[in-house]
Amino acid sequence: MSSSAKMGKGLYLLQRPAIKGLDMGTTTPPISPLPALGPPLLSNPALQTDRHSPRTCPGTALSFSEQFWQRWDHCSRWAMAVPQDFQTFVFLDIETTGLPRDWPRMAELCLFAVHRRSLLLSLPNDALTPQELLPRIIDKLTLCIDPQKPFTPGAEEITGLSNQNLEENCKQDLNSAVVEALRGFLCRQAGPVCLVAHNGLGFDFPLLHTELQRVGTKLSLDMGCLDTLLALRALVKGAHGGYQLGNMYRYFYGQDPVRSHSAEGDVITLLLVFLARAPELIEWASRNACPWKEIRPMYQPSIGRN
Repeated sequence: MSSSAKMGKGLYLLQRPAIKGLDMGTTTPPISPLPALGPPLLSNPALQTDRHSPRTCPGTALSFSEQFWQRWDHCSRWAMAVPQDFQTFVFLDIETTGLPRDWPRMAELCLFAVHRRSLLLSLPNDALTPQELLPRIIDKLTLCIDPQKPFTPGAEEITGLSNQNLEENCKQDLNSAVVEALRGFLCRQAGPVCLVAHNGLGFDFPLLHTELQRVGTKLSLDMGCLDTLLALRALVKGAHGGYQLGNMYRYFYGQDPVRSHSAEGDVITLLLVFLARAPELIEWASRNACPWKEIRPMYQPSIGRN
């Protein structure tokens, strides 16, 4: 995900009745559910979040808490009808040319695939550094991509990526080779597979859907999608500083994450946060993961700005 967006991952919540393990009180009536076959959840840039910022989104009356609950309604509606015994969790992060309101393009993609056995064996240990807790068996895929679109100044500064340095390093645009690499990476994992991203329902999953749609391809429809922003809000009560990815890392490990603002660095941070509550998150995913087939594109490529 775009690192600038990650800085605003903590969303203010409206209190609502408990839904599949999420208990936050009952002081606010639920938001009307989205139509099952309605327009893409994030198709209007005016309704895009900056991925983590607890502010009202410019150009809309919806607060971020309301947008959060819209995403939750969408997720809970399509949560696994039968609990899924996910065998592999694929941790995902995307760096982009800007925020959702900028109609972003993907510039860097990173995935770490870890079998559930390794996740459950990597127990917290105060004698080890966080990096030493990482499982030994991890499949990794990291790709830099020419987005064919200018970076916003903010995204360029935070990520360290630019059109110039990608071009100077002869990086190609999103093409069939990227698709084949992604598909091959996912196909070699033991199934069922669950994609994992922090604020994934609000950014990474819809953007990945858009980019794959741009080149006329799809992923396996039976994969699950776990948004750890939603899951950790359900499982961790009273996290100091909010539920942004960096804050959750500090909450669990008492130090700042390493190599933030790169796709691989943020995947490592995400994986370590997951490891801190792996049994609970695996169980939560089995009941609450959203099927990939129900992920809506962030925007339609034909109307996206180049």
